[in-house]
Amino acid sequence: VFSTAANDLKLNIDIVADIVCPWCFIGKRRLETAVAMVRQDLPDFQCETRWLPFFLNPDTPPAGEPYLPFLINKFGSRAQVEALFECVREAGRAYGIDYAFEKIKIRANTLQAHRLIFWAQQRGNADALMERLFVAQFQRGKSVCDLATLCDIAGECGYAIEELAAYLRSDTDTRTVREIDYDIRAMGVR
Repeated sequence: VFSTAANDLKLNIDIVADIVCPWCFIGKRRLETAVAMVRQDLPDFQCETRWLPFFLNPDTPPAGEPYLPFLINKFGSRAQVEALFECVREAGRAYGIDYAFEKIKIRANTLQAHRLIFWAQQRGNADALMERLFVAQFQRGKSVCDLATLCDIAGECGYAIEELAAYLRSDTDTRTVREIDYDIRAMGVR
């Protein structure tokens, strides 16, 4: 939705993304670049984002599984995986992203990360959280399905860790997050 009232230049953007998608990290940075360009001409321009869950690999076990073996199986060979990594690295460099795929040990199940994002957005904008989640996954090799990792990242963003930990230990909003993913898939997003 874009409002063009004289002093109300605001764009609301829904973003479908998964934390384990390297292209989504690039997309986030590209959007930030585009918004900065618009603000050069329209300094009062406002952009609100809402991150919607998408499970890139919905069959990932809850605790995750070894990363590289999964990719080799999916793409056919180590050489094909390395070629894909180099393609993503090249695309990311233009946006200041230095991918460290070699640090990633676990193919993470992102249900808990999506629940964290859902929870955070009920408290405001989650862009800083998304940035930290992408950095944890792709530059630090952290498992974004690990409760302690998610709490640490949320704490870096100023969220109440005790409250979040209790939330993530429960099943609150699990069904809602899965339903949003289902609805997005039903619209044809792949």
